[in-house]
Amino acid sequence: MPRQMTREPETQHNCFHATIKGRVQKVGYRVFTREAAMRFSITGWVKNLNDGSVEVFAEGEEVNLTEFLTELYRGPVLSHVQDIDLDWKSSEKQHEEFAILR
Repeated sequence: MPRQMTREPETQHNCFHATIKGRVQKVGYRVFTREAAMRFSITGWVKNLNDGSVEVFAEGEEVNLTEFLTELYRGPVLSHVQDIDLDWKSSEKQHEEFAILR
């Protein structure tokens, strides 16, 4: 009898685009975000915006993204997150790592 090849189920990589508002610049928020992304195996990027907010694009497994989002709300010690505008999407994985953009 021929041996059947089994395939592991493909993991759906979900993503979100977020704008974090509050005291999130000049408090280490981008570095904090990158470190959290690495802990949760998230890829994508973070950057400061001219209006004082921070923009994040994150990809990964949904459960990891949810934990990562919890960290974004918490932020580093000196930050104060007032609000996060969030847009969830389903997407093919586009990034290999998590980067801080300038």
